[in-house]
Amino acid sequence: MFNRSYVWSYHLMLLPGIIFLILFSIIPMFGILIAFQDYQPTLGLFHSDWVGLENFSYMFSLPDSKLILVNTLVIAIMKIIAGLIVPFLFALLLHEVVSVKFKRTIQTIVYLPHFMSWVILSGVMINILSLDGIINHIIQLFGFEPIMFLQSNHWFRPIVVASDVWKEFGFSTVIYIAALASVNANLYEAAAIDGANRFGRLLYVTIPSLLPTVILLATLSLGNVLNAGFEQILNLYNPIVYQTGDIIDTYVYRAGLLETQYGLATAVGLLKSVVSFLLITLSYTLASRFANYRIF
Repeated sequence: MFNRSYVWSYHLMLLPGIIFLILFSIIPMFGILIAFQDYQPTLGLFHSDWVGLENFSYMFSLPDSKLILVNTLVIAIMKIIAGLIVPFLFALLLHEVVSVKFKRTIQTIVYLPHFMSWVILSGVMINILSLDGIINHIIQLFGFEPIMFLQSNHWFRPIVVASDVWKEFGFSTVIYIAALASVNANLYEAAAIDGANRFGRLLYVTIPSLLPTVILLATLSLGNVLNAGFEQILNLYNPIVYQTGDIIDTYVYRAGLLETQYGLATAVGLLKSVVSFLLITLSYTLASRFANYRIF
């Protein structure tokens, strides 16, 4: 007979997580009411004037709304593409390394930035890319003028994408390495017997074995199309690069907290959340259909 005490012990184990979820995810959901109000902190959530969809119509009438959406999509899509290609290629290169000790050392080194916050990494990037940073010192050694990288609309997006790849590609590589570990060794032996050299085994065995993982990660990444990296961009950008670096999340931060346009900021955030939910639903549907991946 099943012991009921075990059931209660499991419930008690889940209780802290459930309380955390209620306090920080469910109760704050009532804040979406602000999107339909002319919210005044002095009046509170239930006494501010209701304005219906006025905040949404005002949002679409703003001249910056199109620019912010384009910036968000461009940066997010560039991150998704680079975040798929770089770890894939690196995993292939790492898989060909014979020395296990060297392979583990390299994998650990590239994995470390994943555990660092953008507050730390952005400080590193700012120091490296400043006018008196190491990059500009190298540029000047070759007789060129220094470049203001983080104050340039031409350079800001590539820097954001490159720094995001630097931080996360080690973590993504682990997924591909795990997929490669499950490849049947008999396939390599059969390919070698058929006369395939090392490049042939890579082309006809290794890469096809990774393709289902690539398809799965690419499909799941659709849910992040509107997530261009708030913390990263907030720590790197400045008013000079708003034209190419201002995204939905940073705009909500400025409008809501700095300019006290609470209703507008909440409307923008709510619209983004709804679209993101639809994209995540689509991505998991596609993952289930094409990669046989299910979460329940």
